[in-house]
Amino acid sequence: MERTLVIVKPDGYRRGLTGEVLRRIEAKGYTLAALKVETPDRERLAAHYAEHQGKPFYEPLIDFMSSGPATFAVVEGHRCIEGFRSLAGATDPTAALPGTIRGDLGREWGEKVQANIVHGSDSPESAEREIGIWFKA
Repeated sequence: MERTLVIVKPDGYRRGLTGEVLRRIEAKGYTLAALKVETPDRERLAAHYAEHQGKPFYEPLIDFMSSGPATFAVVEGHRCIEGFRSLAGATDPTAALPGTIRGDLGREWGEKVQANIVHGSDSPESAEREIGIWFKA
């Protein structure tokens, strides 16, 4: 059974889209194994986005992600990493195809960082690391 971390980012949470995102995950047939809402702290965000430290978008990204509550979910299912990333759509919400979360619900806001509603782990290794950051035993 594969596991992935899904985050409904602060923009999605503020817009009341958590339920719609979770509905789409469950409609796909995946299981919500853990779920919580919290405002991400900068320390765990730094661990989560460590590979982006030093890049021009890093500080705006940390500021955005710590700007308010977000929903964190551990999702389980066969090939759920690939499946959720397909559900999410392209990173750029303007280019994301209709029928995807970002294509249907996202748009460009003209901000320093792309507010694109959701995050999903990109590999089994990333999923394990990210789940460990947000869901410590």
